[in-house]
Amino acid sequence: MGWFFIRLWALLVYLFMFLPVAVVVLLSFNASQFGSFPMTGLSFRWFVELWQNDAILRAFQTSMILGGLTALISTTLGVLASLALVRYRVPGANLISTMLIAPILVPEVVLAVALLLFLNFLSINKSFALLLFGHVIFTLPFVVLVVQARLVSIRRDIEEAAMSLGASPVQTFFEVTLPLMLPAVLAGGLFAFTISFDDITGTLFWKPGGVETVPTQIFAMLRNSISPEINALGTVMIVLTVGLPLLGAAIARQLARKSGG
Repeated sequence: MGWFFIRLWALLVYLFMFLPVAVVVLLSFNASQFGSFPMTGLSFRWFVELWQNDAILRAFQTSMILGGLTALISTTLGVLASLALVRYRVPGANLISTMLIAPILVPEVVLAVALLLFLNFLSINKSFALLLFGHVIFTLPFVVLVVQARLVSIRRDIEEAAMSLGASPVQTFFEVTLPLMLPAVLAGGLFAFTISFDDITGTLFWKPGGVETVPTQIFAMLRNSISPEINALGTVMIVLTVGLPLLGAAIARQLARKSGG
């Protein structure tokens, strides 16, 4: 009976957490202009209007570019940092590792305000580059943690065997190490993209005037009125932020099976 009540309580908690999300998805297909029940019918009307909204399309384009650049930079830096910390003796490696992971421990709003005040002290104005820099700082620890966990499990003697057969360190990395750690690299990149695409706290502090991402655009629309387009846009974001990690996990698992990892 004890386990039954624990499972029932866990089920109720999950229902409480995800039921509002399900309601948003359901109302995005409501034919009525007013988001209420009972629904008058099913329609893709709001997705069509969403596609015709120039402000939302610009915000979506900005989020895609920002997320892609963040994933690219964070993944590159995360791979290089992980290689240095795991494969080489770096002075102060523990301190460096702690500093890389520190942004996860600090509340994002504190990190956003601190970075903004520091750049204001340096007389650096808000820009897209600042926004990108802030997203890289926030997503880099996730990439480092994922890649380090995979790199530790890769045996060093495999790389040494490749170098003993005449391969240079660069060739060994691209021909041996990178294929073995590719699932973690892809997973880290998808994590970085998803976190950047979904971020609103830091973006509100760092974005320049006239630049909107999808989350900030939703926030701006909510301040004026509750439009059914918000439900459609929320559904698109749910599909992206949930679907991409699931797709990445499936790809990473398939790659791990092929590489024997």
